[in-house]
Amino acid sequence: MRLKVKYTAWLMCVLFLSTAFRVSAFSNESLPYVISYKWGLIHKDAGEATLRLERKGDNYNVSLVAKTKPWADKVYMVRDTLLGTIRIKDMKPLSYSKIAHEKGKYSRDDIHYSHNGESSTGHVKRLRIKKNVPVTSEKNLSASGPVYDMLSIFYYLRQLDYSQLNKNKIYTATVFSGEKKEKVRIRSLGIEKIKLKDKTEREAYHIRFNFTREGGKKSSDDIDTWISTTPEHIPLYLVGRLPVGEVRAYYTGK
Repeated sequence: MRLKVKYTAWLMCVLFLSTAFRVSAFSNESLPYVISYKWGLIHKDAGEATLRLERKGDNYNVSLVAKTKPWADKVYMVRDTLLGTIRIKDMKPLSYSKIAHEKGKYSRDDIHYSHNGESSTGHVKRLRIKKNVPVTSEKNLSASGPVYDMLSIFYYLRQLDYSQLNKNKIYTATVFSGEKKEKVRIRSLGIEKIKLKDKTEREAYHIRFNFTREGGKKSSDDIDTWISTTPEHIPLYLVGRLPVGEVRAYYTGK
């Protein structure tokens, strides 16, 4: 089993519709999650993650820290950190870093953004360790329309006015991920009642995500997430498919 940050970060989920944007500010926060693995009758907690936000001047500093539990370390150890800076006035990302320690391997991706109207460019620096030797590379990614990464996309999602979103309507955006970019197609499936890890029930907006690379080839399985109907729009639950079984993330805060 491989618990990639891609699946612990429901933060890659978003609906992109400018008319649905609601003007409001985030308060400093820390959101805890438990990550579990489900395969048939097996359903076991495998890791935990914490998402944090702190306002600093005209920007938000955000982070996601994820790690596997001791039993899962023996299968595939994960100690991953995502860091980002987001401009408050329009929720556009300014910087993004992914620092990954997975199964004894270290890697780092850094993206610095520039925005010009509807166009965005990300200057990507990558570090990989190959045979104990650091290997670096650089690349520029560009796209028009909404552009995000695996962290900033999460906060844009929470800034939307869901009362204006039409059920089954599809929205699209671009995600910069390492040296590649993916097209995200997002569908709102309406309000559902879900049960969390502590057995409490909550009403939530059900959102489904589909990821493709250039050329339209599917790059990963669909991801489903459920966002609270409260004004905070907290992500409550996520389900992502793995080659064997699926990974689930549950919000454990109050």
